[in-house]
Amino acid sequence: MESEPTAHKETLGGVLLAQDLITSEQKEKIQFEVLNTGKSERDVVAERGWVPARSFAEARAEFLGVPFVSLTKLAISPKVVTRIPEPTARNYKVVPFAEGAGELSVAMLDPLNLPAIELLERGSGMKVIPHLAEKADLEVALERFYGEEKMDAEISEALEAAAPTTKIEEHIKEMEKAGEVFREAPVSRIVSLVLEYAVKAGASDVHIEPLEEKTRVRFRVDGVLREKFPLPRRVHPSIVARIKILARLKLDERRRPQDGRFKVEVGGVRVDLRISVVPTIFGEKVVIRLLEERGDILSLEALGLSGISIKRIRDTLAQPNGVMLVTGPTGSGKTLTLAASISQINKVGINIITLEDPVEIRLPGVTQIQVNRDVDLTFASGLRSILRQDPDVVMVGEIRDTETAELAVHAALTGHLVFATLHTNSAAGALPRMMDMQVEPYLLVSTVNAIVAQRLVRTIHKDCQEEITAPPEVVEEMKEVLGPLFPQKAEGEGGKVTIHRGKGCEGCGGTGYKGRTGIFEVLAASENISRLVLEHQPTQAIERQAIKEGMVTLQQDGFLKVLAGKTTVEEIMRVTREE
Repeated sequence: MESEPTAHKETLGGVLLAQDLITSEQKEKIQFEVLNTGKSERDVVAERGWVPARSFAEARAEFLGVPFVSLTKLAISPKVVTRIPEPTARNYKVVPFAEGAGELSVAMLDPLNLPAIELLERGSGMKVIPHLAEKADLEVALERFYGEEKMDAEISEALEAAAPTTKIEEHIKEMEKAGEVFREAPVSRIVSLVLEYAVKAGASDVHIEPLEEKTRVRFRVDGVLREKFPLPRRVHPSIVARIKILARLKLDERRRPQDGRFKVEVGGVRVDLRISVVPTIFGEKVVIRLLEERGDILSLEALGLSGISIKRIRDTLAQPNGVMLVTGPTGSGKTLTLAASISQINKVGINIITLEDPVEIRLPGVTQIQVNRDVDLTFASGLRSILRQDPDVVMVGEIRDTETAELAVHAALTGHLVFATLHTNSAAGALPRMMDMQVEPYLLVSTVNAIVAQRLVRTIHKDCQEEITAPPEVVEEMKEVLGPLFPQKAEGEGGKVTIHRGKGCEGCGGTGYKGRTGIFEVLAASENISRLVLEHQPTQAIERQAIKEGMVTLQQDGFLKVLAGKTTVEEIMRVTREE
């Protein structure tokens, strides 16, 4: 049990009362229980739950006469963390967070634990400056810093156990003969650790690529690749072989690309992994796409839709038939938008059937079918069968060919509401793309109700967000792009515009970003746009007309989110100018 000082300003209850965190009556009850049970004030207050954890920790720091530190708002160097070994840090519940001039600042639950402080000083060779931190913050920090260090150590241990003389042919023979025994091999452990890290970091993809002197492992988090766990080249063939075994791919085929899939479960989260293996000049490169089996469905507002864009989608959802296309590159959140849209109209009286590859989001009450090319269940053949199942609403995961495009359009003509995705860079580009797939223009103008184009942008990390004044050239560009959409209230004295950015902290990996939101443009069908389609006009002409009719473009929606403090100008430029 921690011992509080007997005299410092006043009692802990007195500090809590002075800060209006408890009442006089509650203070008396605390004192009564301390006298009758022998417990410390800290334990009594914690058990009662009268004071929020953060406020209680700050009050204790004032009472003890030590500084309070919030670990969630600090960018902590990995070098500083290594000053205290993991067993010591976990045993004494301490996290080092800063150093300088021979001093080491340490966050603790018990900053008056002198034996612990002396031990830390002997181990680090530095003078320890104790700070008090909230218990939950400390636990998260311990897992964040030392959990990752532990994973690095396990990978290193697994690498050391992998004999450098072992050949890939011997691995293959061993796997074929031993079967389950290979699960415990060092290379198997490396693969497991890489996948575990990917799931915990929220990665969408893992790239395992052979270079001339090493194997590079990169994780795509919030749309950006980050390198982690560099591996020696000698283990690369064995790692590829292990992944092939899991994905049921041919071990002896190294000249042709292969695709496969398997599932894993990490911390109670089931993840579907799609595997792509391609030959390169240094060996086979593996890319793993992680698709979490989501049960939650976000609302249209939560996805980032607002204003005229969300109104147009809701108008489309109110229609009894027609086509709504969602466009954008791979990984731009199209499936989430379709799921959110379908959930808006999902009722007992409506028969909704989807055809997906793969099924990523479970939709209660919806019949969901997964494409299986091994039995010739493709988007085209599946759609033909779906239309014999008396559907009211049909969702096609992707329109890839002429047959699927024509079937989707004809389904809309026969009274169905059809949702589908398409790979184009803009909303206006979807119509010429459909015509490229031999869909007649008159069928398009009769069926397409709306086209949504979208991208995902990283959002500013709230814990390290700061205000800055936008440079004049940025303000001018935003004014030029937004035109009449530029909010006059955004401009302060002297034409200054305040925007936000993330300074970078440990909570966001030093990037200044955490999480993503969508930017959208929604093109609604109209007589003028139909005329342009019938005249085979190019994408640019269709887009100009859509803007005249009120369409907010991707870049405009992005700049509006910048002014709202959700993301940065750099992020909008990255996703809207990469085409």
